[in-house]
This record gives sequence, structure tokens and C-alpha cells, in this order.
Amino acid sequence: MLWLPGPMAPRLATLPPPPSRPAQHPVASARECDWLTRYGYLPPPDPMQARLQTEEGLQDAVRMMQKFAGLQATGILDDRTLAMMDQPRCSLPDIIGTSELMRRRKRYAHSGSVWPVKELTWMVRSYPQASGLPRDQVRTLLFYALQAWGNASALTFHEAPDADADILVDFSRSFHEDGYPFDGPGSTLAHAFFPGEHPISGDTHFDDEETWVYDPQATQQGAGTDLFAVAVHEFGHALGLAHSSTKESIMMPYYQGPVGLAHLYQLPPDDALGIQTLYGRRELRSGEEPPARPIPTQPRIPDLPPHRPTWQPRPLAPDRCQAHFDAIANIRGEVFFFKRKHFWRMQPARNLVSLEPAQTQRFWMGLPLDFGTIDAVYERSNDSKIVFFIGQQFWVFTDTRVDPGSPHPITDLGLPPGVTVEAAFVWGHNGKTYFFENSHYWRFDDRAGNVEPGYPRSLTLWKGVPPGLDDIISWNDGSTYFFKGTQYWRFLGGSVEAESGYPRSAPQDWMYCQGSPTASPAPGPRGGSGKPGGGQCLCSGALSGPLPAFLTWTLALAWALQ
Repeated sequence: MLWLPGPMAPRLATLPPPPSRPAQHPVASARECDWLTRYGYLPPPDPMQARLQTEEGLQDAVRMMQKFAGLQATGILDDRTLAMMDQPRCSLPDIIGTSELMRRRKRYAHSGSVWPVKELTWMVRSYPQASGLPRDQVRTLLFYALQAWGNASALTFHEAPDADADILVDFSRSFHEDGYPFDGPGSTLAHAFFPGEHPISGDTHFDDEETWVYDPQATQQGAGTDLFAVAVHEFGHALGLAHSSTKESIMMPYYQGPVGLAHLYQLPPDDALGIQTLYGRRELRSGEEPPARPIPTQPRIPDLPPHRPTWQPRPLAPDRCQAHFDAIANIRGEVFFFKRKHFWRMQPARNLVSLEPAQTQRFWMGLPLDFGTIDAVYERSNDSKIVFFIGQQFWVFTDTRVDPGSPHPITDLGLPPGVTVEAAFVWGHNGKTYFFENSHYWRFDDRAGNVEPGYPRSLTLWKGVPPGLDDIISWNDGSTYFFKGTQYWRFLGGSVEAESGYPRSAPQDWMYCQGSPTASPAPGPRGGSGKPGGGQCLCSGALSGPLPAFLTWTLALAWALQ
């Protein structure tokens, strides 16, 4: 695969295709690029440098994805390929590490990603809330899901009475403190962490917004997602196995439906070989007979819930490359970009946590359900509480929990009636808070809780920026950034005059979007040249560094708001 740095992009865009190139080429939208990056088919980006993906590189990535999914490897994003991308699946990447792009390693883990012992404990820490499965049946299904791996290897499993178990199982929703939020019904179903020494190693999480069922005969297609089948797959990850491209393998990344009766299930040969490679075969003493497989009374299948397809269309998400953000805030040293009901998050190293936006109300629960846009957000300097402005009201949050009494009228801050706060930030130069509306601003003292005398004042104090700003942030480097539409301006230190070379492109410099308007060769916030260029998509910003295991990959996405 050919990767070119940002400065080479214009030269690439002007070159005619070679004569031997096929007439039809894949045209990948930002969504497809994000999907290919998320699941390992495109390399994780370098946050210090924009990288333009060539058509040949995209074809290679699509072709590899098609081979892995058992589709015809054309390199073209046809209807079958796009449909496969929409299938419910495991959250773990299919290809781990950038070196996988040219050749694929053995899919089972190596030293450092296996348990040092062969007798492991497990515990269910939380149960599904929206499923018709009783707790005892959930435990029974998980017991046999682990037993399937034990029957094929030297591993044994015992249910533990406390949370000191090696493998902890949770049914969770949305953000659940592991840095890898669930996305509601459909799409990603579950994830698990490779073995290791981290406290989260081996833990297995299921999305509680799925309709979990146990229906081995599949009498009602689409009535839910078979818990046993998904549990066998995820426990394979918890024991050290990666995804398999073998169609019959339980470790295929895509949900294939029920696999039969739990207590009679046997691993396919590909999976049995993989687990035996890690832990060996079960050894029998001289004269010892193989243990008889327990066949208890088949767990009762409860009445299935009313038909609710496990796949649902995802809420329409905004395009990060269009910019025009409603609000931007520096919270706990990270930048949050809000647009309609979604947000993107940038870490201090200038990595986007995900190229796909998260739903704001899944994280800050307490905002009105019917809000259209968020006008401004900032973190208070005196108590680190987070303030959201919507219309003529504001909400105060302690981390992600709304404070009692919210919302409050904006007049409680000392602002005149009818004012809408369009931008808010704490200026690192003096620690004061500034509220902006159109061409005026107020200076606010968070400790005293009031607007200071002599305000409002004209925005013209800040030389070089237009009225009607989207929002403003003070960044960790001491600079202040003003945003409007697709442009942004930088003010160094305590300066009130925009730095030379601005405005620049917000989509290109902050959202890793190639060929965005208003770009200039001046250094941007990521330190790259930022020159625009052609090509199919820019796949940058989600992840960085080598990815030896799912644990490392997900910990790189850990959320800081505790």
C-alpha cells in the first residue's frame, strides 16, 4: 500500500491514472474510510501528519475486507460489501497492527496475550435488563460458552463468588467506563479484552440494548440476538484468539445467528486448533477415561419478547468534515466538538477518539430530549463543573451527572434578558470566563458568580475575527482558538490579535479531512503543513501506534471524564 504525506497530496491529485488502471474505482466516503480504519483494514493514522490514502490503497483495503468476509474480492464497494459493513458484529478489529496490511499473521495470540494458568475463574457482575432471559439461564449459557473452549483444550473454568475472577462479564449500555462505548441496537454487539496483566484483561462486555435470547432452533428469525453464540465468540477473545476469516469459524467477526444447543455445542476445527495452539490439549492420566460431557436438563427457553429486530438504522450522524460546529469546549484538557445531537472528542495528543461521533445524550444524561443544538459549553475554572448553554437556559453538570436545579435562566449569571450565549471559554491568560453573542462579549467571574462591571464590550477587541462565532477554546499550549463555519483563528498566549496566516481550515487541521477549504501552508494545531490535496479520503485521527492486542487498542481510547 502506498501512503504519501500531506505535502505530496496536490502532486498526487494532478497525476493522470496509468493506462492499465481499471475503469471502475472504489469511491469511499468518510463513513467507509472510518469503518475500514476502525476494523484494521486501513492503517491507524499518525496524529502529527495528514496522510492521503490513494485509490490503490483503498482498493487493497476493500479487497482484504471482502476476502475476510467471504465475498468476491473485487476491491469495489458494491452493494454486498456495503451491506456486510452494516451487519451486526464484534467490536474487535479484524486486522491488528499496521504490519497486518501487507500480510496476515496467525490469528491466535502469541506470548504476552495468553493466560499464564490453565484454570480460570469467571463471574457475571451485571445482567441484561431488557432481555427475557432469567439470570440463572444467563449463567447457564455463559457456563457452556466457556465449557466449549475447555472441552477442546487444557483449560478449565470455575464460577467465582466475587469480582476477583479472571473473566468478569457485564451487560452495559453506551459509555461504560472502558473507553469503548456501545452504540445501541445492532451494529456492535459485544467486545472482550485479551489476556494480560491489566485489571480489565479478560473482561467481556455485552451491549444491554440488544434483545438477548436463547433460541437454538431459530424459530423466530430476527426476534433477537443469540446470547450463547455471541458469548462463545467473545470468550475466544478473552482467551487470546483474534478474528478468523474461515467461514465456519465461531470467531468470524460477523454475527451468524444461533449455533444450536448450548450443552451439545462443539467448536469448529479451526477454533479448536487455535485454542490448542495457545493452551494445549487436555491431557489424560494413564488409564483415565475422557470426562463425560455433562448433559443437564436443557435450560428452559422463556417466551421470546415481542418481535424487535436486532438491527435498526443508526441515527443520522453529522459529517465532521462539514465543520460548522454548534459548540466547542476544552473539558479536562481535551477538546469536544458538538454538532446537533452528537460530538467528537480530541485527546491532548490531538488524536480523535473516533472518527464516528458519539451521541451527546448518551453521555451527558440530563439535557432536554428535544434540544436541537447546543449553543456553547465550557468547564468552570472554580469547581471544574461543565456548563451547557441552550437557548435562554444553562445546565450544570458534575462530570456526566446533571446537578439538581438545572436548568437555570441565563439571567442568573447577570446577563441581560434575551441574550443567547453563542460562545464561552475560560481565557488561560487571566482565568476569567468570557461569554459572546454576535459582536459583543461579557467577562464573567466564576468565583464571584457575576458579570464584571463595564460589560458588554465590542468583539473588535479581538482583532481579526468576525462576529457570530461558533465557539472559542483555550488550548493546552496556551493559545486561544476562535471557530466560525469551516475556519478558525489562533491567538498566541495573551495576545488579542490573530496570528499571521489565519484563518485556516478547521476540518483539515482539527477533523483530519483532506482537501478542505480555506487551508493555508501555515503550521496548524497538529504541526503539519496542512496543504490540501485530492484523493478518495483521509483516514486519520482515530488511533495511533502499534496495536499488539485489543487491550492496548481500547485503552488508547480511554475516556478521561471520571
